[in-house]
Amino acid sequence: MKVSTALEQNIAVFGEAGSGKTVLLSSFYGPTQEREFEKTSPYAVVAENLGQHTRMYRNYLGMRDEGRPPVGDRFAGHSYAFDIKPRSNGPDKSLAKTGLNSLKLVWHDYPGEWFESDVSGPEESQRRIDTFRSLMSSDVALLLVDAKKLVDNAGDEQRYLKSLFKNFRNGIRLLKDDILTNGQPLVQFPRIWVIALSKADLLPDMSAHDLRDLVTLKASDELEQFRELIEELIEGDTALSVGEDFVTLSSARFTPEKIELMDRIGVDLLLPLASMLPLERHLRWAEASAHPLPQKVAENLLKGAKPWVNVLVNLPIPKKGPVGIVLNGIRALISPEIIDSFFDVADSQLKKLQEAALAKHEYLRAMLTGFQQDLERGEAEDTLLRSNR
Repeated sequence: MKVSTALEQNIAVFGEAGSGKTVLLSSFYGPTQEREFEKTSPYAVVAENLGQHTRMYRNYLGMRDEGRPPVGDRFAGHSYAFDIKPRSNGPDKSLAKTGLNSLKLVWHDYPGEWFESDVSGPEESQRRIDTFRSLMSSDVALLLVDAKKLVDNAGDEQRYLKSLFKNFRNGIRLLKDDILTNGQPLVQFPRIWVIALSKADLLPDMSAHDLRDLVTLKASDELEQFRELIEELIEGDTALSVGEDFVTLSSARFTPEKIELMDRIGVDLLLPLASMLPLERHLRWAEASAHPLPQKVAENLLKGAKPWVNVLVNLPIPKKGPVGIVLNGIRALISPEIIDSFFDVADSQLKKLQEAALAKHEYLRAMLTGFQQDLERGEAEDTLLRSNR
């Protein structure tokens, strides 16, 4: 988590070719540009790059109006930056109190072809390295499981799942020497790896719990080997979650006649997952006494959490002084009681917190509290399964 004029969060999306990454991105962004969304949503989503805005919205309109799915860029990774701005009826007092009044989401798309085939030469090899380095600032990574391939391998799902996680592992292992400096483990690296079922409309009865059980039954050894590889790359591997969170996603329902874009599953959870899940997990990891983290890792987690906590619980957190003093100040304020007061409350209580923030014209705080409600509802509907750790 980076400190800037906006709260910033990064999410990395991994999936084999054809797993639905391009459709997922268009389905995430396109509806936010519709008039109905502008009328009813408490926030606006603005693409920072006008050219990317045009391409994503054109892809969405092609699905909506012509039943034409978008075509992804082969062997080309992209990052997409979005400003998430709360809609307000006046000045946002979050800005006056914290210096922050918006959220920035950076979406990193890693080409699936690089998991399945060799690069064509030195230029593409360097592009693959640069693309992976760009997404290393992400806290959340999605590993897409393609429901279409599960259907095609019905009764023999382990064949596909074992191959999938093996490809993920091998693809990242090939980059290990290039992303480590002098072989030293990384402090900043994605630490939450969520298993996401794409094209979930093809398996409408599969819940997040069902997805967990299927992956555990059919490919737990391969997933554990993937986790072991990530452990080799990072410092402080107790602050790591691989395959402990699950979500079901469907960008649309595809039929021979049309693409039903309103029949989405889980897509509205992507922004809450990217923004709120790391905060909750990082604070708990940093405060866990049973397995103390290396100082550099704890510093990174707590310093990244600082602006978020400042907005959410409205507490004055030290801004100056030696790192040790600042961290002690943060630890004193980010107590287990404070964490529990926000993350372990019922949806009805979160609603009250959101209403109180709106009454005080703290619109950014109200928006983030709404995202936490979205995660709670996702779990209640069994579209989302979060780790208890």
